[in-house]
Amino acid sequence: MNIELELLANKLIDRIQLLESVAVAFSGGVDSGVVAEAAYRALGSRAVAITGVGSAVAQSELSNARDVAKAIGIRHVELATHEIQDANYVRNDASRCYHCKSNLYSTLIRWTTENGYRSILSGANFDDLGDYRPGLKAASEHQVVNPLAELEINKVSVRRLANYFGLSIADKPASPCLASRIAYGQSVTSDRLERIERAELFLRELGFMDVRVRLHADDLARLEFSVEDILKVCEATNRQSIIAHMRDLGFKFVTLDLGGRQSGSLNQMLPIIQSR
Repeated sequence: MNIELELLANKLIDRIQLLESVAVAFSGGVDSGVVAEAAYRALGSRAVAITGVGSAVAQSELSNARDVAKAIGIRHVELATHEIQDANYVRNDASRCYHCKSNLYSTLIRWTTENGYRSILSGANFDDLGDYRPGLKAASEHQVVNPLAELEINKVSVRRLANYFGLSIADKPASPCLASRIAYGQSVTSDRLERIERAELFLRELGFMDVRVRLHADDLARLEFSVEDILKVCEATNRQSIIAHMRDLGFKFVTLDLGGRQSGSLNQMLPIIQSR
């Protein structure tokens, strides 16, 4: 038994136990999974995991969230969100995530108020505080509690806690919403989100598990794979199959990013977008 890790887990549980009842904003990823597990251990039936279901949530991620919540034992609620109807979100400028999270937390507040839950928790970790995360502003405005960030628990420690708790998602790659694949300045539409989801599903069916399909202007698809997979992607059969499928989905141009799969790579465009 790793005593240091046990102490950290207990510290997280104790922090949540101070709250009367909680609803965890739950994507089924590692961060929110650890918070949900700790909340269930701390509060039992006074903890609930809530997944916002909008156009940018991939069906595979929704299915994963259901499985993780069931494994934890925590009550799981799915709530429809309507950010796709918000012109500020659809515009897809640098504040898109703020508008998305504002919609999510407003939806959660309505549900928790009606159902008697006092606090909302998020899975934001300590590393997130040093990144461009406009969603954190929305969380602050809605009095969302971020126990991982509060306790200075970073991503590495979150994964260690996931292993400690026995969660199957301990090594799950980060998988943000589908809208994060659309380049800033390109509007978010249901059609684009669906095309991206179908494109990534096809690539996973080919055996490429850690992938991103980034949509840029003029229906250009920029494909990111793990560096280890790039040579395999370039094999004639795979390359031709990928090009054909992407064009069938409506992408006019298909490019391979030689830098490999990079979390938040579209944030490199932020200085350009913000200077306009």
